[in-house]
Amino acid sequence: MIVSRQIEKLIADQEGWTRRMFEEGLKIKKLYGEENVYDFSLGNPDTEPPETLQRMLVDTLASPVKGMHRYMTNSGYEEVRLDIAEYLREIYGLPFTASHVFMTNGAAGGLNILLKVMLNRKDEVIAPSPFFWEFKNYVNNHGGTLKAVQSKDDFQLDIDRIADAINPRTRAVLINSPNNPTGAVYSEKSVTDLVALLNHKRSEGQDIYLIADDAYRKLVYDGTGLPNLFASYDLTCSINSHSKDLALPGERIGYIAISPRLPDSDLLISGLMITQRTLGFVNAPALFQRVVSKFQRTSVDIAEYQRKRDILYDALVEGGFDCVKPRGAFYMFPRSPVADELKFIRALQQDERIMVVPGRGFGKKGYFRIAYCVPMSTIEKSIDGFIRIGKRFIKR
Repeated sequence: MIVSRQIEKLIADQEGWTRRMFEEGLKIKKLYGEENVYDFSLGNPDTEPPETLQRMLVDTLASPVKGMHRYMTNSGYEEVRLDIAEYLREIYGLPFTASHVFMTNGAAGGLNILLKVMLNRKDEVIAPSPFFWEFKNYVNNHGGTLKAVQSKDDFQLDIDRIADAINPRTRAVLINSPNNPTGAVYSEKSVTDLVALLNHKRSEGQDIYLIADDAYRKLVYDGTGLPNLFASYDLTCSINSHSKDLALPGERIGYIAISPRLPDSDLLISGLMITQRTLGFVNAPALFQRVVSKFQRTSVDIAEYQRKRDILYDALVEGGFDCVKPRGAFYMFPRSPVADELKFIRALQQDERIMVVPGRGFGKKGYFRIAYCVPMSTIEKSIDGFIRIGKRFIKR
């Protein structure tokens, strides 16, 4: 067989039902027309990058700096890292320098090179569940094991469960806030309690690193604040991406921010430079490094995402769905009205032409994810379908 046993298992475990549902979706689109199918399956922003960024991209190409398309140091251009470090000093109040910023091929590239550096074989990484499923693959890529720990009903951290999951092999805790797939933002109390737990373990001689996937950091609503992880815990690294906040998912550009208080940070950076090469990324895209460094204080229109959230959430509540209101990102994660969410999702597709993703794809059966980063017209046209399906499935 051309594929390894490991990949064969991944295909069977993760893609069997996904492929079947995808093919069903294609049949529905072919039958009714793509404009009559309401696809909430992918977190692929429908918005365009800010116009000022697009103009700068054109200007950068029109007035190239000599050598701007050549290799650079694996950590990225120093002037770019200086710009980002200045921004990090502003928002975190800590002495970030260019040495604490490492340019990456998006958040996925950043997580992979960081985990490659940090993990010994059989080390464990704790992730609150539900979680972005690729986290499991990224950890497995480098000989580790992801240990999923269920969150509370409101998707806040369950510190007692995290404490129970820690053992001598625990190397890191990986959190994602705002969260994919729930849209939850971890509260100050959740983070304070987590930091207290990790500091307690550190006092006992076990260093557990805190890795924050901050891909959605700028996409927060209702004035929701984000705790300052760097000020709270020294052993912190943040993985950042401009796929969502600047609507650049196809450009694969992001960075790792390393706490200025992290011991052996020079050793970590040396390791990141090696893994950036050995995993084949080599360096982050040269052109987009130069562009995004000037847009650290910019994002797409957050108010428009919040308006989409409000319209869809209100419709789901009217339809009788049990759903925690998202405070960030562009996902919501309602409970399925029947235990087998695949049965419910197939009814959504076949009867209402609405496409969503089953919760088991994020480690949480009995739920489904809606990605509302779609045109407003898609949301508005889908509302009657959600309400009709709610009347059929939800016991009142």
